[in-house]
Amino acid sequence: MDRDLISIITPAYNCSLYILDTIKSVQSQTYQNWEMIIVDDCSKDSTVEIIKNEAEKDKRIKLIELSKNSGAAIARNTAIQNAKRKYIAFLDSDDLWYPEKQVAFMQENDIAFSFTSYRIINEDGTETDKIINVPKEIDYKGLLKNTIIGCLTVMLDVSKLCLVQMPNIRTRQDTALWLSILKKGYKAYGIQEPLSKYRKVKGSISSNKLKMAKQNWRMYRDLEKLNVIYASWCFVNYAWNALKKNF
Repeated sequence: MDRDLISIITPAYNCSLYILDTIKSVQSQTYQNWEMIIVDDCSKDSTVEIIKNEAEKDKRIKLIELSKNSGAAIARNTAIQNAKRKYIAFLDSDDLWYPEKQVAFMQENDIAFSFTSYRIINEDGTETDKIINVPKEIDYKGLLKNTIIGCLTVMLDVSKLCLVQMPNIRTRQDTALWLSILKKGYKAYGIQEPLSKYRKVKGSISSNKLKMAKQNWRMYRDLEKLNVIYASWCFVNYAWNALKKNF
């Protein structure tokens, strides 16, 4: 196992319009010591064929096909379980990366958890002027009241964190993982420069703000076991911060 290898975790489902651009953005990174583990969740379009074609040309790309549709959490955990990693990074099948600077940031500062600012792009890939700016650091209590960590920007040093696994919930499984890490006393450190591009796709799970808000509440109560009063306080702050982030 290469001690500096980055394992890139990518769940895929019916993403034939975007997956090639996502792969190309990884291949264009200045840091080339990576493997990209793409787990297909029973796509019904040409996603698998596109991935297989690219994997034949670049052995760093690895495809795993699930036997039944299982959701993003199981797809990501399957990739994590098959990773050879020291570092784990997350990139969804419709998002993109700018050239890599994050590994050096983590190595120079000896940290376990980093995230970055990111730019919003339209469904057709055109860039907008909207940038989600992040703080220099955030802890457990801070993240309970926020949605500032974009999954596509996260990099983890697994040699410091040991077990990394997302809970099997429909949405917010990434935030639940971040909270489980920060709850142990770690902090997440932000790079205040957009290093990723988040694609806003109509009809995606993350585009349904009401459902996301309901899931966030369930996460407070069921996973984090917060009492009603503190959960309500966190929820009000979460809603306000989400509103500021999206407008």
